[in-house]
Amino acid sequence: MRPRRPARRGRAVSWAPAPARTRPHPPAHPPSPAQEPRPVSTPMQRRRALTALFFLPGLAIASWVTRTPAIRDELGASTAEMGLVLFGLSAGSMLGILSSGALVRRMGARPVILLGVVAVVASMPTTGLGAEVGSAPLVTAGLFLFGAGMGGGEVAMNVEGAAVEEQSGRPFLHALHGWFSLGTVVGAVAGIAFTARAVPVLPHLLAVGAIGAVLVALGVPRLPHGTGRVRGAAAVPAAETQEAPSPAPGRPRPDRTLVLVGVVVLAMALAEGTANDWLPLVMVDGHDLDPALGSGVYALFAAAMTVGRLAGGPVIVRLGHARVLAASAALGVVGIVAVSVVDHQVVAALAVVLWGLGTSLGFPVAISAAGGSGPDPTRRVALVATAGYVAFLVGPPALGFLGDHEGLRAALLVPAGVLGVAVLAALWLPSARPGRPGADPGAELRGSSTRP
Repeated sequence: MRPRRPARRGRAVSWAPAPARTRPHPPAHPPSPAQEPRPVSTPMQRRRALTALFFLPGLAIASWVTRTPAIRDELGASTAEMGLVLFGLSAGSMLGILSSGALVRRMGARPVILLGVVAVVASMPTTGLGAEVGSAPLVTAGLFLFGAGMGGGEVAMNVEGAAVEEQSGRPFLHALHGWFSLGTVVGAVAGIAFTARAVPVLPHLLAVGAIGAVLVALGVPRLPHGTGRVRGAAAVPAAETQEAPSPAPGRPRPDRTLVLVGVVVLAMALAEGTANDWLPLVMVDGHDLDPALGSGVYALFAAAMTVGRLAGGPVIVRLGHARVLAASAALGVVGIVAVSVVDHQVVAALAVVLWGLGTSLGFPVAISAAGGSGPDPTRRVALVATAGYVAFLVGPPALGFLGDHEGLRAALLVPAGVLGVAVLAALWLPSARPGRPGADPGAELRGSSTRP
């Protein structure tokens, strides 16, 4: 019989059998799937939502622009009085544009987009009701809502689109702006049809507002929370925003690339906004077309913009941002100068196609280039988009003062000259290697923008 081993000093020994191992019991109430974090939408749903939301302001702006003569007649306003009414658009645009960047950094892009598109939708019945009752202040309020909604919402939507582009590594902003142009085509054609049938302004704009409300209800819930939002010194986690976290906040360095891209986007937006505001009148007053054909030429411009933007993806991938911007600006210069200088209706109409194709890719490609040109892409996109929308919404009305003295065709030489400067600015951008599918869209520009 083996002797019992003495216990070690200071430790008590138990001869009781060890307890049997048991598996942990599952919780009585397992968490429901609704409690688990999950993305708001798939990447494809997010892209489709953004295309619908870009389509809305294009539809809205073309709808009320084509009814401007009818609105003027309902108000019994003179040209000077209509200028005061349109001041509501400029004031709202400046408010929305200048406040959107800070709001996106504070709240994220989604709530700013929601506020913007709701204001655009509300502007349609407000403007229509003002025309119906002959109230200039109510029409002014409607245009103020439209300007504030489009100015603020579009900047936020470009931030969201740039995030999608950065995440996917493929060009996307050109397609988004193509859907805006498609909206202008649909709105212009519908507006011409309603005008030809003498449909009152109110039911027309009520229908546009109803369509917009449906697009908002379908699109906004598919956008992720927190894109572009910054908390303290760190960005929102990627799990919440469905994208990589942004660097610590701070103003973008005024590097050469950002300044050059800003010049390009300002010129492109001015050229596009000039066509939206003045092209029908240029064709009617400057080239002696009747009003219906003048509106048809504007629809031709919008169609050229749409084709250029929707079909421009392979061109961007093959040539890169810098080459596309230089070529687009040069083509736009040729088109605008031909419309201004050549006194021939057919040549002017064909030149409008060049004008539309030339300016189609400039704005979205410049926004994309700004987002990939250095650190803090949210601030860079917001800054460049702000400059672009100021030129788009506020710059063209200023050409009216020059047009009163020199004629609208002569006034077109101003945006043509600014586009000429944009050609030089684009040529100064870092040389771009041909893009590759899956490559970072802004990599070609990032080298010079981050130099010490």
